[in-house]
Amino acid sequence: MLEVRTVDYHTAGEPFRIVTAGAPDIPGATVRERREHAQAAEDVDRVRRTLCHEPRGHADMYGCFLVPPDDAGARLGVLFWHKDGFSTACGHGTIALGTWAVESGLVAAPADGETEVAIDVPSGRVAARVATVGGAVEHVTFRNVPSYVLARGVPVDTARGRLAVDVAYGGAIYASVPAAAAGLTVEPAAYGALIALGREVKAALSETEHARHPTDDRLSGVYGTILFDDLGENADGPRQRNVTVFADGEVDRSPCGSGTCARAALLHADGRLAPGRALTHDSIVGTTFRAGVVETGRADGRDAVVVEVRGAAYRTGEHRFVLDPRDPVGTGFVLR
Repeated sequence: MLEVRTVDYHTAGEPFRIVTAGAPDIPGATVRERREHAQAAEDVDRVRRTLCHEPRGHADMYGCFLVPPDDAGARLGVLFWHKDGFSTACGHGTIALGTWAVESGLVAAPADGETEVAIDVPSGRVAARVATVGGAVEHVTFRNVPSYVLARGVPVDTARGRLAVDVAYGGAIYASVPAAAAGLTVEPAAYGALIALGREVKAALSETEHARHPTDDRLSGVYGTILFDDLGENADGPRQRNVTVFADGEVDRSPCGSGTCARAALLHADGRLAPGRALTHDSIVGTTFRAGVVETGRADGRDAVVVEVRGAAYRTGEHRFVLDPRDPVGTGFVLR
């Protein structure tokens, strides 16, 4: 009988299920290689489906397998998963992992102060800076891999007309579209229409040059579509509300960490997010991340920015899942 133990968190409303016991061995010299193995390994995918699909999960579930880091420079490695497979990056998951690492005692932290937790993810090494106050985790700020613009104003024909789409990399590749251009706003009442448009834009770009990572094809593919409302300027920088439709129609309840970095790269290129300014990034459920550019430079042959994103994660439960071999539902199912 399969038995798996997890600790569950949510970051700004988005679930994150951390597997602490019961995952099979996932070989590879690096986290990126381990992701390649996991994508092709039935024993690994069986556990992913069991935890992510109904009746133990749902169509928008998200989680991870803990794996060894690439070297001693990081505290842990991680493979992020969702209902359709394994992603290259996950900002909300990084925030949850930093919180878990301190709350579980894996990483020692002062009662008051900041502790850095280096984490190897498929897109590279990220640093989660965990702030504690009175012995409790207050928030986490993660520093992402370099983010950059891939394309501007790509014409995409949709059921809502031809749209001009921007494409940027923030650890994964995202297409960005102002919701108003399609006659929509980012609000729960438009949930179904936003999903449909997000899937349509992603599908239209999936086989184009804009879906290719410039140096490593293992990071290629448009991971999600970011539909956003521009809410103008705060005193310290722009404010936007977004919904990220990722994988095959999944919806990020949080403002999307790696997607926030992709948006920051575009806003920096537009002159709206210089270092020292902040992006206030709201989600479809009203939660917020704060992000800023902390470095500029070059990466993968592109002008790039290093972005830090701040958010908070909260534990929602600890679980012991089992899969009875007699269960006719097996690893489960997904209903959208």
